[in-house]
Amino acid sequence: MSRPRFLPDNFTLLLITVVLLASFVPVYGQGAQLFEAITTVAIGLLFFLHGAKLSREAIIGGITHWRLHVLIMLCTFALFPLLGWALRPVLQPLVTPDLYVGVLYLCVLPATVQSAIAFTAMARGNVAAAICSASASTLLGVFITPVLVNLLVVPGQHAGQSLDAVGKILLQLLLPFVVGHLMRPWVGEWVKAHAKLVKVVDQGSILLVVYAAFSAAVVAGLWRETPWPALIGLVVLCCVLLAVVLVSTTLLARKLGFSKEDEITIVFCGSKKSLASGVPMAQVLFPAAMAGPVLLPVMLFHQIQLMVCAQLALRYGRRPD
Repeated sequence: MSRPRFLPDNFTLLLITVVLLASFVPVYGQGAQLFEAITTVAIGLLFFLHGAKLSREAIIGGITHWRLHVLIMLCTFALFPLLGWALRPVLQPLVTPDLYVGVLYLCVLPATVQSAIAFTAMARGNVAAAICSASASTLLGVFITPVLVNLLVVPGQHAGQSLDAVGKILLQLLLPFVVGHLMRPWVGEWVKAHAKLVKVVDQGSILLVVYAAFSAAVVAGLWRETPWPALIGLVVLCCVLLAVVLVSTTLLARKLGFSKEDEITIVFCGSKKSLASGVPMAQVLFPAAMAGPVLLPVMLFHQIQLMVCAQLALRYGRRPD
């Protein structure tokens, strides 16, 4: 029996299930501390496996295409934050103050890796450049995102706290990634042969952190303080933000004379925001009770960008050779 077209993908259904579970059966107290330790280990394993999976050739292969990479980084770490800040008078009334903090946090996140590369390949774009750019965005985000959070999202935060957050992210995310990449000659083939296991760890770690974050938020009164009109406004806000960025990246790529293949890479890498990086970073950068509202915009934007970009990739892919 074929899957009904109106149903979202399995991971989206699991995310919804986890949010519902955290809403009715939240973990708290000593259980929350144990859960936090488990999620830290799971996230470290996730980045270790990603480091082991990424080839040295993929890192070197796209580095020479500097104009494309500079434009994508500017879209990810400059255009998005500027839009979030400039549109604040128009967009903030649609949501609660805590949700808008989540929107600003969304704007300073790095690009996602898997879906950006997958959509670029589906649309027949420059896949090698997409691999290099998306991977570089993830690594640069370890340093840039905490600084932008300190400047734009929580301006009152002390600079020392931002540096401390960078240190924690380096320890929890970058160190396992580097160790995994250094061990690639010994474990790379095994990781490649067990791609399904990597996917389970990838999605499982996100589900664990989402459950822990929403549990803390629910205990602190997330649903009591978030009205339904604000949730509807958040969906509208995410759609507007994605539409503006998609149009902007397309026009910039054409105005600067990039090829159609490079345009595709710029559109799909420059418009994405990473749920995989955003979830563990939020755990480090924000208090536990605040992580739930902060992550809600990231989760919604992630699903909207997947649905919209899938259709856009199909449209690009149907173009004549």
